[in-house]
Amino acid sequence: MPEQSFAALCVRLCASLGPRPNWRRGVRMSTGLLCLALALPAAAQALPPTVATALKKAGLPADALSVVVAPVDASQPARLRLGADRPVNPASVMKLVTTYAAIDLLGPEFTWATRFYVDGEVNQGLLRGNLHVQGGGDPKWVMERIVAALEAVHAQGVTVIRGDIVLDQSAFQIPRTDPAAFDGERLRPYNAAPEALLVNFKSLLLGFVPDAAAGVARVSVEPPLAGVSVDATVPLSSGPCGDWRSAVQARFDDPDRVSLAGRYPAQCGERTWPVAYADPDRFAARTIEGLWRQTGGLLTGQVRLGPVPAKARLIHAAPSLPLTDIVADVNKFSNNVMAQQVFLTLGRFPATFERSRERVLQWWAGRFGPRVAAPVLENGAGLSRDERISADALLALLRDAARHPQGAVLRQSLAVVGVDGTAARMGERGILKNALGQAQVKTGSLRDVASVAGYVQGQGGQQWVAVAIINHPNAPQGRPVLDAVLEWAASLPR
Repeated sequence: MPEQSFAALCVRLCASLGPRPNWRRGVRMSTGLLCLALALPAAAQALPPTVATALKKAGLPADALSVVVAPVDASQPARLRLGADRPVNPASVMKLVTTYAAIDLLGPEFTWATRFYVDGEVNQGLLRGNLHVQGGGDPKWVMERIVAALEAVHAQGVTVIRGDIVLDQSAFQIPRTDPAAFDGERLRPYNAAPEALLVNFKSLLLGFVPDAAAGVARVSVEPPLAGVSVDATVPLSSGPCGDWRSAVQARFDDPDRVSLAGRYPAQCGERTWPVAYADPDRFAARTIEGLWRQTGGLLTGQVRLGPVPAKARLIHAAPSLPLTDIVADVNKFSNNVMAQQVFLTLGRFPATFERSRERVLQWWAGRFGPRVAAPVLENGAGLSRDERISADALLALLRDAARHPQGAVLRQSLAVVGVDGTAARMGERGILKNALGQAQVKTGSLRDVASVAGYVQGQGGQQWVAVAIINHPNAPQGRPVLDAVLEWAASLPR
């Protein structure tokens, strides 16, 4: 029998008891309380009118939504629960599993290291041999930190390399993938694949600065790639800014050149454009060579892949940012490749996705036991058609984190609704009022998924966990539904 029908039957049974002699009062009261308890799940199943209205306006059926709103205190019942036990695709909300597991298993102060070795003699700035760069999985080895590491190598007496720069990617043993395989968007940075030596997210940042006097926009590129030319200017146009990226008619398909055949609208002012490099397998080599030369280094050989030989001598270890900072970037800005770097780190080195999945599931079983269904994991970032988790499982995770000694690290990594990260613009739809600034959430989005999960402060100061996930071909139209759930939670009295 459906849950609602059964609960309704219990209510009718309670009503049918009617007056009874005093000697049966205890039985009547006990039966009534039992029926009321059985009816509670049905009450929690009823969607608030604002949520139901938002679903209708979005053209979504109720069964497209999995939702639960409950107090942070796990001893208290949910106030709203519908389809919460169904495994669904959470999109980037799955990052909560990866980041919380990392906080618990590695600790907030955990760091990665990128190590530099030499396999020859160093004398008066000259290395007669090779410089080896061993990746340790640093999720955010970006341009300024790479430059700092190379300058530290110079400070160790290595300026001229009479040999090669050799990159060691062996800490991660993962198959090569086509960046376009997931959604056909091979030039989107979010599709970058992880690597043990992940350099600048395998992405370029083009900068455009209008020069009205010269009639052009000056073009800059970071990082500098050895052997890659980029058009230094593009003519200005007087039209509206609009779709300026299409207007410049950039060509990124040639790994040796970025060309700009169109015009840049002067009304756009200064703009930047992040784009994934056309040949991701060569990105690290070309970037490190370009930055080595830019920092004053000379190289007689080439940059290539290879393991660090046993005889090599360590001259510098560049630490990463602490896990606390990495988790904040992963969750506030939903960085997919950083999330995968963290996920792979959990699998121990040499890391594989399979080992990471095994370790996270072992952690889950130890943390939650059989009472909470384990997620289905692929890469731990939510950039997947196969990953699954229930709203109930996310509720359990967020409740558990709320009482964890380091749980504040997870909470502070979440985007504040209407303020920052991926939630900064959520208030623009006009639905959120009480929830603005009072909800800390992780958002998720795929072509058929829209999701949100996090903590909400209610009107009476009560702390709530809210999870809402839409799986449906029209999921992108359901963002107002997620807003309505958060706003309802933020409006709840104690």
